[in-house]
Amino acid sequence: MRASFVKFLSPFHPLDSYMAKQKSRSRTPASPTPFEEARDELFQHIMRCGVVDSAPEHQVEWFSETMQYMTERFPELSTDQLGELRKLGERFAQPPKKHDAADVTAA
Repeated sequence: MRASFVKFLSPFHPLDSYMAKQKSRSRTPASPTPFEEARDELFQHIMRCGVVDSAPEHQVEWFSETMQYMTERFPELSTDQLGELRKLGERFAQPPKKHDAADVTAA
């Protein structure tokens, strides 16, 4: 009788191998790099300011002023990173491309 009681106190259960295991998650998320912060901030500015719907000459002027601001806001970014940031922003500000019916059937 005592042996059966010890059996119930065992920390292992026959079905344990079939149960899902808990994944350990770190409690503190990795902090974004300055470039990632700048990129996200630029994308937010583009959406808030309506850059997508503006004329191309206004976009050029807006990006010039905004990139000057971003240079001051993120002094740790290199010239190459700022150039990449502008390129990403200009690409992000382009209106979505429309596909013709012929393009859809060809794919």
